[in-house]
Amino acid sequence: MDPLTPVVFLHAFPLNADMWARQVEALAPRQVVAPHFPGFGGRAPGEATLDAFARAVLADMDRAGIRRAAVVGLSMGGYAAFRLHALAPERVAGMVLADTRAGADDEAGKARRADQAERVRREGVGWMPDAMSPALLGETTRRERPDVVARVRAMIAGAEPEGVARALEAMRARPDSTPRLGEIRVPVLVVVGEEDTLTPPSEARKIADAVPGARLVVLSGAGHLANLEAPEAFDAALLDWMT
Repeated sequence: MDPLTPVVFLHAFPLNADMWARQVEALAPRQVVAPHFPGFGGRAPGEATLDAFARAVLADMDRAGIRRAAVVGLSMGGYAAFRLHALAPERVAGMVLADTRAGADDEAGKARRADQAERVRREGVGWMPDAMSPALLGETTRRERPDVVARVRAMIAGAEPEGVARALEAMRARPDSTPRLGEIRVPVLVVVGEEDTLTPPSEARKIADAVPGARLVVLSGAGHLANLEAPEAFDAALLDWMT
């Protein structure tokens, strides 16, 4: 990877781009963009599709004067990275796919997201920190890193209900990216927390096995939010891949 290649960070659900603050600082003085998806971080909600999320990111790249970038997506950010590459592969210089999966939701997953979207519109997001934190964070983090737990809970609690609901609908409707993995011809790093139960290491290995030349890194002591739970190891893997 060219040391001057810009980087675009795509955040997880239901967090916002602030989750990347440490990585943005670590990559200085390289040009970095970490946009909020529509409906998050004070940005107005938009169309409830991941293609719309990807187009919003492309527009953010245009405003920043970035023609081509390494795209780093975690969880929902990984789903959006797949769609960005599908829509505009010429804009993608490389991909880091962290704690994500290529496949679409199964029927049970789709039903669960629909129920969650309905509940968020009915009740707001007050129930989500308790409901989601145990799944988002690994056992080690929940036991030993109360500061990370508190930060994640605060980001979830600060999410805008309609933005959360539309993101759930967008993820529910996302296509299966698995058939296109073999078409990716840029450098790819796949990162996953060893304790990730939402998109476990087995899902990461499927991506790494299918993308030509992809590298897989499994981070011990981390769950689904690997960059927050094992920041030193995540940064080391990212910087090593980029250089």
